[in-house]
Amino acid sequence: MSETFEGESVVAHNKRAWDKLARANNQWSVPVDRDVIARARNGALSLLLTPTTPVPATWLGDVRGKRVLGLACGGGQQGPCLAAAGADVTIFDNSPVQLSRDAEVAAREGLSITLVEGDMRDLSAFADETFDLIFHPCSNCFVPSIRPVWREAYRVLKRGGALLSGFVNPVVFMLDLAAEREGAVVLKYRAPFSPADYPDDAELLALRADDGTLEYGHTLGDQIGGQTDAGFVIAEMYEDGWPDDPSPIHRLMNCYVATRAIKRA
Repeated sequence: MSETFEGESVVAHNKRAWDKLARANNQWSVPVDRDVIARARNGALSLLLTPTTPVPATWLGDVRGKRVLGLACGGGQQGPCLAAAGADVTIFDNSPVQLSRDAEVAAREGLSITLVEGDMRDLSAFADETFDLIFHPCSNCFVPSIRPVWREAYRVLKRGGALLSGFVNPVVFMLDLAAEREGAVVLKYRAPFSPADYPDDAELLALRADDGTLEYGHTLGDQIGGQTDAGFVIAEMYEDGWPDDPSPIHRLMNCYVATRAIKRA
C-alpha cells in the first residue's frame, strides 16, 4: 500500500492527527486515575487490547521485573499500569502528545517509564531479544503495511516471550461511510483497504481535511498469517465488540480480535 496520501507521509499525517485527538482528550488519551494505579500496584491489572474486554490475567502473568514494550501504546493508560505493577516499561508511539500522557502519569505517581517516539514498523532503537512481553493494542490500522510490525516485534522479543496484540476485522473498513450515518450496512471499499486507492472519494477527503486519521484495513491473512510467518505461534485469541460505537456493523458482529502469540524458546 502507498506510504503517502496526497503527497504527504502517512506516518506524518497520523502523528499530527493523533496529537490533535490527544489534545482533545480522545477516549484513548485520557490518563488513568490514582485508583487505577493503586489497584495495579496491588497486582490487579485491567488492560485493554480491544475496546471493551479486559485482557485475561493469564495472558499477562506476573509482570514484576519483566521488560515490557507498549507498542503504539501511548495515552497514559496501559503503560503506567504495567509500571505500577512492577514491570520495566518502554512505551513506543508515533504521537508526542500521546507519549506526554504517559509522562504525566509517571510524574504524578512516581513511576519510571521510558518513552520513545517512532514508526511501529521500525524498532531499530532496540536490540534483538530485549523484551519479555510486547503489548500492542488496536493501532496497526494507522500504518499501510503491518508485516514489518510483526517481524520487528519478533526480533526484539526474547525467546519464550509473548506478543499480545489487538486488531480490527477488515470488514469495518469496507463500509460506505455515508450509509453508516443513516444506520445502514453497505459494502463500498475492497479489502485490503487503503485511502490512497480512492483519491477522489468525498468522504475520505473530508476526513483528511479535518486532520482525521488515515486508517488501513489489513486482511486477516496479514494480521494472523503475518504473525505466524514472522515466526510466532498463536496460542490464544478472543473477539470483542464495541456496543457504544454508532456504526451499525457493531450491532451485528464482534469486529475486534486479540491474539496471544509466543516466540518459542
